[in-house]
Amino acid sequence: MPLMPKRVKHRKSQRGRIRGNATRGNYVAFGEFGLQALGPAWLTARQVEAARVAATHFLHREGKLFMRIFPHKPVAAKPLETRMGKGKGETEYWAAVIKPGMVLYELGGVPEDVAKQALNRAARKLPVPTRFIHRRHRV
Repeated sequence: MPLMPKRVKHRKSQRGRIRGNATRGNYVAFGEFGLQALGPAWLTARQVEAARVAATHFLHREGKLFMRIFPHKPVAAKPLETRMGKGKGETEYWAAVIKPGMVLYELGGVPEDVAKQALNRAARKLPVPTRFIHRRHRV
């Protein structure tokens, strides 16, 4: 079952554009290590799930993986070889809007080298450049 909202206010949304950096969700809040996006993108529900599966498969039920993103945006597309007009197409897939600086996944309860490997596997499934980050402890 792909990730998608249970219910939405509007079935279809306009595309919009991704401007600026993330001002929220841009630091490690739940785990010790995180995977941070360095560029803007739309991540499909399949990509989000594929990255999650790749990281959890590597961890062998150790530690805890936190997903900080969710695909809320419906992306509509018209079928191939269809003439222009006749309204907007049906929802093809759901996407998560990613701004530069957003933390996509977090990991806790594992050593740094294991976390780095697991998040690297997740990063390879994503179409956006990412980096590995640590939690900043407040004094």
